[in-house]
Formats: sequence, structure tokens, C-alpha cells
Amino acid sequence: MSIIVNSLEKMNITKIKQAKNQYKLTVITAYDALFAKLFEKSADMILVGDSLNMSFAGKKDTLSATLEQMIYHTNAVCAGAKNAFVITDMPFATYINKDEALKNCAKVYQETNASAVKIEGGEDRADIIKHLTSNSIAVMGHIGLMPQYVRSEGGYKVRGKTKDDEEQLIRDAIAVEKAGAFAIVVEGVMSDVAKKITQAVNIPTIGIGAGKDTDGQVLVWSDMLGFFEEFKPKFVRHYLSGATLIKNAVEQYRVDVQTQNFPNKEEEY
Repeated sequence: MSIIVNSLEKMNITKIKQAKNQYKLTVITAYDALFAKLFEKSADMILVGDSLNMSFAGKKDTLSATLEQMIYHTNAVCAGAKNAFVITDMPFATYINKDEALKNCAKVYQETNASAVKIEGGEDRADIIKHLTSNSIAVMGHIGLMPQYVRSEGGYKVRGKTKDDEEQLIRDAIAVEKAGAFAIVVEGVMSDVAKKITQAVNIPTIGIGAGKDTDGQVLVWSDMLGFFEEFKPKFVRHYLSGATLIKNAVEQYRVDVQTQNFPNKEEEY
């Protein structure tokens, strides 16, 4: 399988679906214009994740993210990465039934340039996904470990450890596909089960903590670049020691200020 270079030609639903079994899709989160612009060239899709409430608002889970927050950050990302395929995470309680889901997803479409929305849930949310896709809303599904279920499930638990759970996850994926989703995030699932899920559907699966046999991968950018120091999930690879680099740079700035090394003559008017 060859490496496909992102030409900055805007991705679309057809291209995403055609990627299955052809090349691996690269997905990363972003929450602002600055980082979205930096990620645009390499990412096939940018996810405005409700993870922002944990990474940047200091919350213990994603449940407090609001629709207004997600719209604000989606607009920022779209402004920075004008050619990107941007997906908005629909926050907790914004799709509790078909009518609420359509109203809130339509608001995202009307007030942002998001290309799609993402919704957590399998068979239990298939009717909602179907209602959205039947009304011209592009939906990415999300099964397995679902952060919005963390309180009802008693924590973050790896899925697919039993035969019954494996079979449920496959049913979830098939139901989400039949409902019209164009892709599915598969999170926190045993790698052998994630492979079976990927083989069971004709749309791309995007893994996070689900092994290498999914059709693509997604990571939270502050995890991937080493900015989040509280803990490192097993599935995260640090591609940069971001927190260390930032702290060292700011410390050097402090030293330069105190020693009057900054600003110098070239930095004065």
C-alpha cells in the first residue's frame, strides 16, 4: 500500500468511501484556526472533537461541551483550514431523539462550513442516524468505547473482550452503515475485533485504540504532540515533546526578559 500525499484538494464523501481497502485515512482533531491550518496539508479529515473540553477546558469528561462551543470551534477550524473536510462532534444530549438531532445538526450546517457531524452510538442510535442522512446530513458514526457514555458505563472500558460484545459491536457497525453513515470511528476495541468490524462493513473505519487493521486512524492533537501531561493512553504515540518544548521556550523568554536580552536593537522601533 503506497503513501498518498494530500494535494489539498477538498475531500468529500465519495473519496472517503473509495479509500476503503485502497489507502489509510489520516484524521486529527483541531479546535482553532492556527492548528487547523498547520494540520490541513496532512489530514484527510479534521475532527472538531468534544475532547476539547478535557484537553483545553480542564474538564474530567466530554459531557459538558455545548452545541454553542462546538459551533464556535468549528467556525475557527473552518476559517483556518478552508479546504479541509471538517467534522463536528455533536455534543452530549444534542441528539436524544430524531427531532432534536435534526434540529441541532441543521444548526451546525447552517452556522458553519462543517462537511459532516459525528454521533456516538450503534444499533441504539441507528434510527437517529437514518433520520439525519435522509435529511441531507452527512454522519460519521462512533462505536466501541464512547466517551459520552462514560458515566452510564462506569468509566472508560475497552470493548470486544467477550464473544457477546464482539457480536454486538459488529451489529452496531452494520446498523450504522445501513443507516447511511459514510464512516465509523472505532474506539477502544480489541484489535482482532476491530479487524472483524472493518471487514463486516463497506464504509471506512477510523480507529483510535483499535489496532492497525482499521481503514484509518484518528488522534487528539494535544495527545499526539505531547502537550497533555496528565497521562498518556496506551494507544497514543508522541510525535513531539510539545509540553517540554513549550516550557523550555517560555523559560528562555523569562530569562531573556530579566537579563534584558529581549528585546534587542533589531526588535525595537
